Amino acid sequence: MTTRVRALLLGTALFGFTVPNGMFFYFLFVEFTSITDILTNWLALGFIIDAFMATGLLAVWFAHRPPGRYSWKAFVVLSLAGGLGFSLPFFYYLNKRNDDSVGPD
Repeated sequence: MTTRVRALLLGTALFGFTVPNGMFFYFLFVEFTSITDILTNWLALGFIIDAFMATGLLAVWFAHRPPGRYSWKAFVVLSLAGGLGFSLPFFYYLNKRNDDSVGPD
């Protein structure tokens, strides 16, 4: 993996971990009033269902076609820890970091 690809993957993973999680923790500690607010917000529920479906489908894909050393279980743990914007680039980085044939020069 080239240095440029490595930096792009890690930068994207860092952004995907800090920005959405920062927004989540701000909401949780400053604006959160009750779980009812979330369950009655159809837009939020749509995004939550979509994220869980995408994580599940990608986990099945990675179970049948593992991209490297780390399995689909690691992907699910990363997704629960930081969302798809973090888990996808970081999971790819973990599996391909020792592969010199990945990415342009």
